[in-house]
Amino acid sequence: MARTTLLGTDLPLVAAPMAGGPTTLDLLSATTEAGALAFLAGGYQTPQALADQIRHAHQRTHTFGVNLFVPSTTPAPDPAALAAYAHRIAPDAAAHGVDLDAVLAALPAADDDGWAAKVDLLRRDPVPVVSFTFGPPPAADVAALRAAGSVVLVTVTTPQEAAAATELGADGLVVQGPRAGGHSGTWDPARTVGDGTTTDVVAAVVARTHLPVIAAGGVDDAPAVAALLRAGAQAVAVGTLLLRTDEAGTTRTHRDALADPRFPTTAMTRAFTGRPARALVNGFLTRHDAHAPDAYPQVHHLTRELRRRAAAAGDAARLHLWAGTGHRSAATGPAADVVRALAARL
Repeated sequence: MARTTLLGTDLPLVAAPMAGGPTTLDLLSATTEAGALAFLAGGYQTPQALADQIRHAHQRTHTFGVNLFVPSTTPAPDPAALAAYAHRIAPDAAAHGVDLDAVLAALPAADDDGWAAKVDLLRRDPVPVVSFTFGPPPAADVAALRAAGSVVLVTVTTPQEAAAATELGADGLVVQGPRAGGHSGTWDPARTVGDGTTTDVVAAVVARTHLPVIAAGGVDDAPAVAALLRAGAQAVAVGTLLLRTDEAGTTRTHRDALADPRFPTTAMTRAFTGRPARALVNGFLTRHDAHAPDAYPQVHHLTRELRRRAAAAGDAARLHLWAGTGHRSAATGPAADVVRALAARL
């Protein structure tokens, strides 16, 4: 299989889905026109909003993907642990006028991110590629989406997850290394995600399964892309490198922080959402990471309004500054320039 056969694109490059705002239709258009495969981020969107984005994406390109969050299957978190965490972060919330007692009282008992409606949407209005993250999707949903004509990809972070995804009937795997920015796709959110290289994870996965692989995590330049392709990946996904581009929907606070000397390093943390995610190390992360419960999406809902107001106020010290280890290479300018630079050694 040729490197780009799975994706149907000119280049073995992917614009990763970035939920919460950074992924936009303009970013999708710019990166696909440059020869990459771009994903819409289905996570956190309502089914209707996602349907609208898909309709517009169909009008702009014939090749794109949609990413969905697989709902958590872990037991509901201890209410006392959530209350204790809310009490701990209350001073940060109060700094932006957020009453965490009221937020805590209104937390949803469960949240599957509109899973059934989104899967049904993608069955009725198929897209070229569908990817899943946060866990294994039901085999029946994989089969239904493949029957609708979509290529189905499952995000994995270990060889064991890769083997299980192969058994589900996936067409390919997104192999996410621990240096990727934003949420880890680990199927076990309670595990400690290390700092190994994406190249090592890709090599281990390729040795375990016959499925084609898209590599993601810590990509900062063209040599990194070439190294991942040599390790056995058929394509390479980038996210952090696109956060400061003209077409991205990244908040100004987040954009500026990526180049701010006050935030030189990244770390994995549960402090913002209750699920492992790599972010720039700031005050909120430093104060609260050690105390954050393994409780996604409840912690996400608990801190969401605080984070929204922090972004609007330019308060980078309290914002989830998602970033991979290659964040210092994230440049301003057109997204197409990023794609062209990454393709320089292909």
